[in-house]
Parts: sequence; structure tokens; C-alpha cells
Amino acid sequence: MEETAHALGSARTLWELVERRAALTPHRPVLLQDERVLTFGELRTRAERTAAGLYAKGVRPGTVVAWQLPTRIETVLLTVALARLGAVQSPVIPFYRDREVGFALRESRAAYFAVPGEWRGFDHTAMARRAGARGVFEAYASLPDGDPSALPAPPASGTDVRWIYWTSGTTSDPKGVLHTDRSLIAGGSCLAHALRLSEDDIGSIAFPFAHIGGPDYLVMLLLYGFPAVLFEKFALPEALEEYRRHGVTIAGGSTAFYAMFLAEQRKRPGRKLIPTLRLLAGGGAPKPPELHRAVVREMDCVLTHGYGMTEVPMITMGSPDDSEDDLVRTEGRPPAGMEIRIVDGEVRLRGEAVCQGYLDPAATAAAFDADGFLITGDLGRLTGSGHLVLTGRAKDVIIRKGENISAKEIEDLLHGHPAVGDVAVVGLPDEARGERVCAVVERAPGVTDPTLADITAFLRGTGLAPHKLPEQLEVVDTLPRNEALRKVLKYKLRETYA
Repeated sequence: MEETAHALGSARTLWELVERRAALTPHRPVLLQDERVLTFGELRTRAERTAAGLYAKGVRPGTVVAWQLPTRIETVLLTVALARLGAVQSPVIPFYRDREVGFALRESRAAYFAVPGEWRGFDHTAMARRAGARGVFEAYASLPDGDPSALPAPPASGTDVRWIYWTSGTTSDPKGVLHTDRSLIAGGSCLAHALRLSEDDIGSIAFPFAHIGGPDYLVMLLLYGFPAVLFEKFALPEALEEYRRHGVTIAGGSTAFYAMFLAEQRKRPGRKLIPTLRLLAGGGAPKPPELHRAVVREMDCVLTHGYGMTEVPMITMGSPDDSEDDLVRTEGRPPAGMEIRIVDGEVRLRGEAVCQGYLDPAATAAAFDADGFLITGDLGRLTGSGHLVLTGRAKDVIIRKGENISAKEIEDLLHGHPAVGDVAVVGLPDEARGERVCAVVERAPGVTDPTLADITAFLRGTGLAPHKLPEQLEVVDTLPRNEALRKVLKYKLRETYA
């Protein structure tokens, strides 16, 4: 199984990978949604017919096609069809609205824009018209269709830029990140091989497929030949029925997903939430050690966490074979093709999974050092075994009276406080100190709100140095998060409480 997956991972293009898997296991399922089942053979056949329909509409190799679609079988078929054509595709998270969508369409110069029509009470077609989008077409329940005999040959090169993904744009306009088929295959291979998968697994995609994690997961399915359940709308406890009905063995998404599953498990202690679940896996945000321990202890499964970003979809990944300490305290190890260099405490990256840069040449020039390493802005260190430990973001270092304070260190400790549901620590401007430490705590259900005295006493008890103690506490119902992996938006906290 492992040898087959590694052999498939040598495919030059995503379409070549689809064809290889379809030839190996044409009748095995790949996508499950509600009562629908799509096999690997049908994925190839239907995607090729969709490619022919797009070709008849005027889409050619190199044509830029943006799409803003929910996580559905049709969305996966469309993206594979565009890969078959060799078009350049620009996925847009379906929760983005006029400002972000208009920016992405203008910057990418998209010639076509696929939308879901009216979805979850919002008219995406009308928004596309307001944004001046060209070639708008709806691709929710049906897709273009045509005769594959009219198609040109599939793309031969996997190193041409064929994907434009968008950073979150949390502090300024988003950046268009340029990827190739090979960079996405390399990222998905890292995820797949680390998790020790088999064709008997049942995966799940509960996050937007338009996120960079979408192709990561699709590559994983193609390499190992197992299916995933798609969730167009993810919410707990409603989604649990689908997890149980399909016998999902692998779930996750990000730290926020772990916390949501754990909260549901605590409603029914002693009964496993998803009986078939053996592994929670994800990334995209820091993972507090106390949360990791609680998930493993109470949900009776393994939790592996990884490190990735839009620019590099998978950098490191924890493995079920790792020691407990490495699973709790590190982000896993990189694959053989990923070089990690630590420069003045900052993580830098070079390898096949690294993007080609940005649409803006100036941003590209600023992002890479003289040796071609991507400057991530993340702080960390490598252990003797090659595992990566992240210690925070460079911009999350709080400088109080000339002393550097790691926000992540304080957050990890506060996750052990029983009145803390979740927490984000930020530095706020302060005339006397330069910056002061502010902890923004999300309420835990069924307990009294903590006070500043409560949390500082708790932190003193952990041995935290006095100069790192928070000087301001804000308690909220929910922390502001993005819509993709539900990562906390710290810039909004700084704006609110400064």
C-alpha cells in the first residue's frame, strides 16, 4: 500500500494522479455526500466531460477561472476538470463577500467565475455581477458537459503555475499565492504519508474545499485510495449522524475543530462520540498541549497536528508513530523534500511544496531570502529528532519594558484553567510599558467568568515569570474567527481593545 502511494506521488500533474488512481481502483468510492457516492473511475470520467463542457464555453489551457463554491461533489469535479484542461484556477472561500471577491477577481484577471447561485441566503450571482465578474456561471447542482473527444491533450508539465490561492488578508488586502500541481501534490503527500493511512480508512472534509487544505486532502485520497465524507455545512452536533453513518475513521481540520468535538464528547462521557474514529488530524492554528491531552484522554483516539500555510500547504505533520511527548509539544517532522532553516529564531522553508511566490512581484521579492528560503514569520526550533516546535509568530511577540514575551506561552498555560474555553493573548499599546499583555478569554460553559486576579494567580502557580502576567483581561462569548479553519483573528482583538 505504501509503495503504491509513493509511486502515485511521482505523478507530474493532478490529472495524471487522477488517471493513475482511476486505473488502479475504478470502482472504489472517493467522495461520499448525503446519499451520493462517487467512485474514482467516475471522478475521472465525469471530470473529463465537465472539462469538455468548459472547453466549449471557451476555457483553454492557461485561462484563469475563479470559483467560489461550497464543499460539494460538484466542486471537486470542477476543480479536477480545470486541472484536466490545464487552466489556472483561483479558489475563493465561499464566505467571502464583495470586498474580498472583487479584489481576487481583479488581481487574478479571471476570465470566468463559477458561483453557487443563491447559497445559505446569499445571492452569489448578484455579488459577481456587482463585482464586474466576467464569464459568470453557476456550478452548484450541475456542471458544464461535453464530448471529451474534442479536448486537447492533458497538460504535461506539473511545474507551471496553475493555482492562485488567497491569504486571509487579516491586516491588509489578501495576497494571491502561486502554486503548481507539483507543489500541491508534494503538500498532500506529506500529509498522507505521515498519517499512516490505509484503503480501509474513511476520511472527512468539514472545512471549505476552497481552502489550501482542499487539494491536500484530495491528493491524500488519490494516493491511498480511500473515500471522504463531504460536509457542505458543518455544525455540531448535527454533523455527527453523518460521521457515524459512514463510519468515519479520520476527522479534524484545525484546533477549533478539536475543541468542538471535545465539547460534544463531554456531553456524553463514557460513550465514544464517533465509535469508528481512530484519528483526529489537522493544523492551521496553534495546538495547546492541554487540549491535546484532553482530546486523547476523553475521545479515545490519536491526535496528530501539523504545520502549514497558504504558501506551503504542508510543512510538517505529526505521525501516529511519534512519541506522546512529540505529539503533544511539536508540529511533527518535515518530509524528505522539505528543508527547514532557523534564522534568529525564525522558521524559513525551501522545498517542492513551497509556492512560486505571489501575484505581486514586490511581495515575492520580500518573502524569500538570498538562498531561496521562504521567510514565514513564525518562530520555532528543531529538536534533536527533527521535530519542529513552534513558539509563536514574530508579530505575536509582546515587547513589554524591553522584554520579549511569547503570547503562545501564556495561551498554552491558560488553556489549563477550568474557566477558560479558549484564549488569545495580544500586546496592546501602552505609554509606560511600550506594550501591555492582554488576555481575551472565551467563556467556558457552565462556570463563573474568571477575573484578572484569578488568571494571574493561576499563572503564578504554573511558574510563569511575573513580567509575563496579563495586565488586562477581557471575557467574551466567542473570539473572532475566520470562516475557513476558524483561526482566531488577533488583529480584530487589537483593534477592539487598544
